[in-house]
Amino acid sequence: MTAAIQTARELISFRIREQDFCIDIVSVREIRGWTPATPLPRAPAHVMGVINLRGAVMPVIDLAARLGLGSTPPNDRNVIVVVWDGARQVGLMVDAVSETLTIDAGDLHPAGEVAAGFATDFVEGFLTLGERTVTVLRLAEVLPSLDEAA
Repeated sequence: MTAAIQTARELISFRIREQDFCIDIVSVREIRGWTPATPLPRAPAHVMGVINLRGAVMPVIDLAARLGLGSTPPNDRNVIVVVWDGARQVGLMVDAVSETLTIDAGDLHPAGEVAAGFATDFVEGFLTLGERTVTVLRLAEVLPSLDEAA
């Protein structure tokens, strides 16, 4: 018969500290320029604060800090990727949005083969695009719990 049908997946890639990461584009609601966040008392270091997005208060996460890459001092060149995880809207501060990628399931190298436990909570897998390696993140794991983000 015919070979198994591969399902295409669309991802949006972005840069943090000269590294490429991506998430499923289905979760992305919008991409917006940097807006200063109102700090929250006693918030974890990766929770920058909250912003008002058309009447809705939304937490903003420093994705570099959340991934253990150190905190990012925000500037006008940063971008907020607004994502929706089914229960809430959250902003992810990144350095820049790069491109939209369409991949087949077979293009993804599982994290377990490479990460050996240290990154498997946040990392779904890796893509190799020429000489670049792009880390595919598990958005549900990257986002702080509702208690942590509140």
